[in-house]
Amino acid sequence: MDFEPWWLIFVPVLFALGWLAARFDFRQMLRETRTLPDSYFKGLNFLLNEQPDRAIDAFVEVAKLDPETTELHFALGSLFRRRGEMERAIRVHQSLLSRSDLPEAEREHAQHELAHDFLKAGMLDRAESAFEQLKDTRYALPALRSLIRIYESEHDWPRAIEAVKTLQGLVDEPVPQIVHYYCEQAQMALAAKPFDADAAHTALDAADHAAKQAGQGESASKAAKVRTAMLRARLAQLEGDLKRERMYLESILADAPEFAGQVAEQLLANYRNAGQAAEGLDVLQKQYARYASLDLFNVVFRELRVQQGAAPAWAFARGALRHHPSLLGLDRLLEAELSSTDGSQQDQEQGPVRGADLSLLRSLIHKHTQRLDRYACRTCGFQARRYYWQCPGCNGWETYAPRRLEELE
Repeated sequence: MDFEPWWLIFVPVLFALGWLAARFDFRQMLRETRTLPDSYFKGLNFLLNEQPDRAIDAFVEVAKLDPETTELHFALGSLFRRRGEMERAIRVHQSLLSRSDLPEAEREHAQHELAHDFLKAGMLDRAESAFEQLKDTRYALPALRSLIRIYESEHDWPRAIEAVKTLQGLVDEPVPQIVHYYCEQAQMALAAKPFDADAAHTALDAADHAAKQAGQGESASKAAKVRTAMLRARLAQLEGDLKRERMYLESILADAPEFAGQVAEQLLANYRNAGQAAEGLDVLQKQYARYASLDLFNVVFRELRVQQGAAPAWAFARGALRHHPSLLGLDRLLEAELSSTDGSQQDQEQGPVRGADLSLLRSLIHKHTQRLDRYACRTCGFQARRYYWQCPGCNGWETYAPRRLEELE
């Protein structure tokens, strides 16, 4: 194709068009910049200089001057909530919801943020109502999860169960805590005066069914199975069926030996009530030989002290501590020895150490063992002296190992 000289006319034309377009964009940018309030730039400057408090005040001023800045309202609301200024966060999101011209998507967003404000502020009834309004929106799934948390905190187990069933219909994933919801119902029935045996049986049957349907992992299903067996043993005890109670407790020793310390006292009481205290002690000693734990050590030592006296108890303790050295075990041994109700002065003096020496020895190590005498959450690290199925810190289920801190180190 031949070159035509008149094509050169397009070169300056294209250059002029490009110059005009750039000049127009630059003027447009300057015009938009001039419309921004000075407080906006002050806020940015405060953020860059790591002065968040003054930055927030500046952005609040921007929001007052330009009510159309919805994203800035959302940012401010989140900042207030993170700082714990719940009243200001609620006020920001309520002001958004009061606008009649707010688009539906942003209205749902504001409703979701307001619900979280109420939840963070501890206003559970208002949070529940706010989340309920989101069931048919794009925030339905997170709203439902938040509602489950609210029902848990209120111990409203029937509604928590229904919410979990609804959640399972929305997402294809197991929700293992539903087993514990049924266990909580059974526990409430057992704690009633008089206890409600029918309600407890119904709840525990539902827990077993839910555990089979959930398809949980091995560790999770084991914990749920242990709790269900413990509650069935408690129910059998209240119904006067010692044989069935023992069957459930011994099934825990066989299937989940790490939980033996949690049921040792009840199992020993079962044998004692049947007039077989010596047989019960023998079962626990054999269990300790197979799977040692500090809680089980404590029960066995105390019962040996009661049934057979100081010498056999101390012989067991020396052997146990030799194979499983533990400051906490030694501390518990000394505590049991000093608090023994049947240990007379003569009995103590016949032991390998006198009572005064025991008291001195325990006082030396007790301060060092207090921090070890706890269970710890594997998720958030929350420590507690008693075992929890649900962590009081992070509200996670089955996050506690049934072993003391010293055993986990």
